[in-house]
Amino acid sequence: MNKKIKVAIAGVGNCASALVQGIEFYRKRPEAAGLMHREIGGYRPEDIEVVAAFDIDRRKVGKKLKEAILSKPNCTTLFVKDLPDYPVVVQMGPVLDGVSDHVRDYDDDVSFSVADVEPCDVVDVLRTSGADILINYLPVGSEKGARFYAEACLKAKVGFINAMPTFIVSDPEWSKRFEAENIPAIGDDIKSQLGATIVHRVLTDLFEKRGVKLTKTYQLNFGGNTDFLNMLNSSRLTSKKKSKTNAVQSQLNVPLPPDKIHIGPSDYVPWLKDNKICYIFMEGLGFGEVPLTIEVKLSVEDSPNSAGVIIDAIRCLKVAQDRGIGGPLTSVASFTMKSPPQQYTDSAACKYVEEFIAGKRER
Repeated sequence: MNKKIKVAIAGVGNCASALVQGIEFYRKRPEAAGLMHREIGGYRPEDIEVVAAFDIDRRKVGKKLKEAILSKPNCTTLFVKDLPDYPVVVQMGPVLDGVSDHVRDYDDDVSFSVADVEPCDVVDVLRTSGADILINYLPVGSEKGARFYAEACLKAKVGFINAMPTFIVSDPEWSKRFEAENIPAIGDDIKSQLGATIVHRVLTDLFEKRGVKLTKTYQLNFGGNTDFLNMLNSSRLTSKKKSKTNAVQSQLNVPLPPDKIHIGPSDYVPWLKDNKICYIFMEGLGFGEVPLTIEVKLSVEDSPNSAGVIIDAIRCLKVAQDRGIGGPLTSVASFTMKSPPQQYTDSAACKYVEEFIAGKRER
């Protein structure tokens, strides 16, 4: 019987809720659809165990994990109704830059409400919980917060998965630090299982492979969860916009001029809740430079879409730990993240991660 993969979560929001539900869903229905890999290195989804969790919201801090993931402002779909009564209690993390001032103008039910509690010692909690891995699920724009948790992982000797668009694993200096400590890391900015970025990337790669010159493109996204509310503050979007734009530009032999590509969140529509709507437009020149256009509309439940990828990243990182591999896992990151240390086409990334899982590729 496999041992558990012990996971800590920073940010008990919609993505954490979808992940926890997913672990239970596939425990009960092991052959159900929706997994990219049923098993990785002998690990199945039900082998993942959450042993620690951090948040800053008064409705979550001090509550058991089961209650916290069902608390407002979380609004993702509940696809598992009967969750176990996990013993994990959500600890208060440092606020730092995790909450944008503008969210205070919105109703308490859809925005963050900071708990009046002293932050815990995150490094000590990671050590005493026995966590193998920490997942950073902080809100977009939490640059200081992301670096705080990365630093905590280095001190506690815990693997790091950076699911948000702060450039840490893809940053050469941070990369060297994780490698020096022989701690595996995967980042940055999680790709959805079938989301806006991967659809846009695959279509861009298709243009290249079929000899069609992409001349201009946009991707507009909107939704009603706290992620989209948070991103109404444009000052928090610098890394997010860069991450999503570079993910698409990386598929082109010659990148588009900045004025011919626009990618990024566009608005917050509260009643959409965790549903995300994406519009993609692409214009190109085909044979004889005859123009063509593609328009795509994608509608997805945002957080389960993310969990479909993070559940593979967790197991791949644990496999790296079992093999004694530290530093950025470039093949896994290219498959699971928008801004990995090394960009590949998605078909190449898929091949490389399969080689990593099979033990034919070190990282």
